[in-house]
Amino acid sequence: MSQRPDPRSPDAYHDPVTDLWAPQREKRLSSVEPLAARMRPRSLDEFSGQRHIVGDPDSPEVPLLRRMIRAGRLTSIILHGPPGTGKTTLAEIVAAESARPFVRENAASIGVKRIREIVEESKLRIAEGGEPIVLFLDEIHRFTKSQQDSLLDDVERGRLTLIGATTENPMFTVNSALVSRSTVFRLEPLDNADVETVVRRAINEPDRGFGKLDLTVSDDAVAHWARVSDGDARRALNALEVAVLSAQAEDASAPIRIDLDDAQASSQQKAVVYDAKGDQHYDHASALIKSIRGSDPDAAVYWLGLMLEAGEDPRFIARRLAILASEDIGNADPRAISVADACWSIAERIGMPEARITLGQCAIYLALAPKSNASYKAINAAMDDIRNGRTLEIPLYLRDKRKTESFGSQVEGKGYRYSHDAEHIASIGPVSAQRYLVDEHGRTPSYYRPTSNGAERVLAERLEEVRRIREAGDATQEQADN
Repeated sequence: MSQRPDPRSPDAYHDPVTDLWAPQREKRLSSVEPLAARMRPRSLDEFSGQRHIVGDPDSPEVPLLRRMIRAGRLTSIILHGPPGTGKTTLAEIVAAESARPFVRENAASIGVKRIREIVEESKLRIAEGGEPIVLFLDEIHRFTKSQQDSLLDDVERGRLTLIGATTENPMFTVNSALVSRSTVFRLEPLDNADVETVVRRAINEPDRGFGKLDLTVSDDAVAHWARVSDGDARRALNALEVAVLSAQAEDASAPIRIDLDDAQASSQQKAVVYDAKGDQHYDHASALIKSIRGSDPDAAVYWLGLMLEAGEDPRFIARRLAILASEDIGNADPRAISVADACWSIAERIGMPEARITLGQCAIYLALAPKSNASYKAINAAMDDIRNGRTLEIPLYLRDKRKTESFGSQVEGKGYRYSHDAEHIASIGPVSAQRYLVDEHGRTPSYYRPTSNGAERVLAERLEEVRRIREAGDATQEQADN
């Protein structure tokens, strides 16, 4: 059995019980920590945001993670989400509230040897009647496959509890075997109200924050930091700290007053007049969409830039672009929906500020793409018929033939014409004259009416030929019936 590391070793896990100098060392180290590090929440009740994971202390509903901690059934978990959403803080809180020893490492710098040391230490603790170590691995997506494989057996056997953090989607960047042995939690960017709560707590906290200073911060300043932080609490706290320290540098004894101008200077970003929750939110989105629909890329990138500069959620913009790609462009340029889908995915994965480039590229492409709302009108017309009671029976020949084979039915599936045996039409392939939707008059309702714009011109020609074949087939069938 391996020996417990010497507590005097700088590489050892320092236990305050055996290390008498730990309190003094921790005090000195904490004295140089920036505000964002000092203000890390120490309990789930102090934690802001992520209510879908940690819940609300005043709510009777208890989400999964809080239930796991209360039950003492902490398993390995993976936290993924944008920077500044609380992944590291949540890992530390989980370990503390579970009364478990905690080791923090960065996957970019740790090797397999160090992992084996931590595993052996955890096994020793378990053998002595203690709890397994919680190993927090930041940037777990940077682990090589061999490093990830070295954790699998011990994680599965419960000898080590892993908490991994990543800004990437773990389904793509983490070993699937390791993901399957862990509970995955998605962290979302904090909303403005949550960031404001964090900032105000730092202003008023006497020990870790600025509560002992004669400090006044305007509501506009707090709102500005929350808005430009893009859901990143660390960024907002850094801006607050810069504003306070720069004011102290001018006159350490004078009262500190921070207004909107100071907040803009500390964050190096000018406030844009924009109400993210009110009419301006939807007015600017409307201006963006209508500019793209009107084929004006210059107006599109201006309204897009204004929304991003004001702190609009890039995912909201990506969602609207994806809707527009189908509603206003459709089959006039079938590539548009793929461009919008890729834009949404990339914006989700890389976040701001880089996502602005992808969003701009997408907006310009959509603005200059040929336009058609024929698909949009087609599905609306079909659903309108359905809602208004015009529901049609499935023709017997289109029904599942297994009823004939299994239940003795003599009609379901009979008479179906296999399309690949039908006449071949240039650029389409085999087309059967059979109808797949028949109204009370024996005809197919016409919902899709393609335009002559862009690629939809080709679809219109194909559809005209397909309908001609079916009409000819109807005429032939009528002659046979007579």
